[in-house]
Amino acid sequence: MNKKSPEKKWFTRLLFKGALALLLLLLAIFLFLKIITRHNLELAVPDLSGLTIKEAEDKAEKEDLRIEITDSIFISGMQRGIVLRQNPAAGNMVKKNRRILLTINTLAPKMVNMPSVTGYSLRQAKAELSARGLFVGRLNYQPDMATNNVLSQRYKGNYISPGTAVESGSNIDLEVGNSGDISTFIPDLKGMPLNIAKDILIDNYLNTGRIYFDNTIKSYSDSISGFVYRQIPAPTQEAVFPLGTRVELHITAERDKSAIKTKE
Repeated sequence: MNKKSPEKKWFTRLLFKGALALLLLLLAIFLFLKIITRHNLELAVPDLSGLTIKEAEDKAEKEDLRIEITDSIFISGMQRGIVLRQNPAAGNMVKKNRRILLTINTLAPKMVNMPSVTGYSLRQAKAELSARGLFVGRLNYQPDMATNNVLSQRYKGNYISPGTAVESGSNIDLEVGNSGDISTFIPDLKGMPLNIAKDILIDNYLNTGRIYFDNTIKSYSDSISGFVYRQIPAPTQEAVFPLGTRVELHITAERDKSAIKTKE
């Protein structure tokens, strides 16, 4: 039987140790690169909509993400400074430390001067208010010889003088005349976005009544982008309703649901 010489045994052990050291080095490099590149390590982007800036920052930090405010717009009636949109959207997969770009409701709303619309027709008043970034709120009909002639302008229940500073996007209620000999029909609003449905009601001398939201509406953003799926009274072909009639609206976030015809 041949026995290995001491020199060969020493060389074999040295070779084995060298191979083991090389293997450990390669493994260490692989693990280091995996940590640095976060290979295959992704996170689901949380939903930050409706949160304040501080709440969004805290929630993102818990997920090892960062936020950056890139834009702001003004939406009347919505809390100042809350998140309206985000990019990437909630549910998208991203790596740690990714920046989430946010659009918020502006902290300082734009102010505009109230115009004078008294004496205007309703259509003229609506156009004048729209040019200032204002909206027609509620129509209050009063007996008058000129139907749909604006008798006075009001803001939050009180008369508002021309030139008064008011937040852009505000609703201005109008007192309008009604000679008593004109009626209107109820338009079909199903499937329409809520803001357009409100606009159509004004164009037909009607008021928006109570608004009901189904369980798909989770936030204020959902509510203003929802669709009408039911209305009361139902649409009519003939002008048989008094001017200023209130139309109750039921809103959903599901466009398919809004297209389903329901019996009133």
